[in-house]
Amino acid sequence: MGAADKWLLPLVSVSFVSLMLFLSALSGYSASSALFARLPPPSYVRRGAAAPPAFAYLLSGGRGDGRGLLRLLLAVYHPRNQYLLHLSADAPEAERLELAAAVARAAPAIAAFGNVDVVGRPAAGTPMGSSGLAATLRAAAALLRLDAEWDWFVTLSAADYPLLTQDDLIHVFSSVPRHLNFIDHTSDIGWKESQRVQPVIVDAGIYLAGRNQFFQSTEKRATPDGFKFFTEYCIFGWENLPRTLLMYFTNVMLPLEGYFHSVACNSDFRNFTVNNDLRYVAWDDPPQMEPRFLNITHYEEIVESGVPFARKFREKEYLLDKIDEKILQRWRHRPVPGAWCTGRKRWFSDPCSQWSNVNIVRPGPQAEKFRRYMDRILEESKSSNSSCAQ
Repeated sequence: MGAADKWLLPLVSVSFVSLMLFLSALSGYSASSALFARLPPPSYVRRGAAAPPAFAYLLSGGRGDGRGLLRLLLAVYHPRNQYLLHLSADAPEAERLELAAAVARAAPAIAAFGNVDVVGRPAAGTPMGSSGLAATLRAAAALLRLDAEWDWFVTLSAADYPLLTQDDLIHVFSSVPRHLNFIDHTSDIGWKESQRVQPVIVDAGIYLAGRNQFFQSTEKRATPDGFKFFTEYCIFGWENLPRTLLMYFTNVMLPLEGYFHSVACNSDFRNFTVNNDLRYVAWDDPPQMEPRFLNITHYEEIVESGVPFARKFREKEYLLDKIDEKILQRWRHRPVPGAWCTGRKRWFSDPCSQWSNVNIVRPGPQAEKFRRYMDRILEESKSSNSSCAQ
């Protein structure tokens, strides 16, 4: 599953997400159907194993992130995908309504395909506590109800940005087995055991609007031996593991760094998990709590990395403009043009205001770099007995 840094989830298959639906109620999530002129999806959007893959995106942020989420949406938009935008409870209602209105008028395709929704009654987004985990599970459940025929679930925050087009992403993933999950994880948790696993916390964000408030007990609890922790199946459940882990991770610091990883690696999904989250992140040495902000000096490195996403960016970072211009070829306030766009590309005319076949893609130069990267990590995954063993 494939967010603030702690909202970041890797790419996980729909089968893995479907395993956990019973954990999440849709109460508190109001899709923005009333704010959109929703139309039935055009019948020529093909689904299924013989069709190109589709992605479900959770785009999340907090107070002041509305414009960043709109820009991110346009950078990853494609009619085949499903999108849910979530501004956490600390954002004022006016910003949430403004975001919904901006999305509605952002591109004609959004109204025509009806594949973008904005959470109307948001959850808290406390990065350190369980409210972020609960919000992610509820969002996955909402996306399954809106359209259950997507293949991978991706979560991004307003600090994330794509490094390739959706045509590139769909093209490469067309040859990837759809039961695979891409989760960066390790069981060698080291210092995190005493500082993040054993402390007992209560997330005040469940009760209050503040995103950064939590209470920590003076006592610690022993690390359980009934399952193995992994850091950095979850909706329709046929076994009790997801519920058991959810009960434990409710009081763990930074549960999004370990919950989904631990579920996958303590279940049958351990053999279908690739130890990579497909993101470019720059860390200090030694690593700090948060990754470094990316800037224009990172451009050549991220272009050559071959990964599809990067973080973390400031809202007005010039590097984003260069990615739009050189990689995505996206004009300001418009979606990234793809093979589905048939209008004429002019400064006064959006080529994606008209479309034809959304089941074909036109990969660009970044697709080949991503394909080589994907081939390498899949080969590395096959060469190990289990990606969850380390």
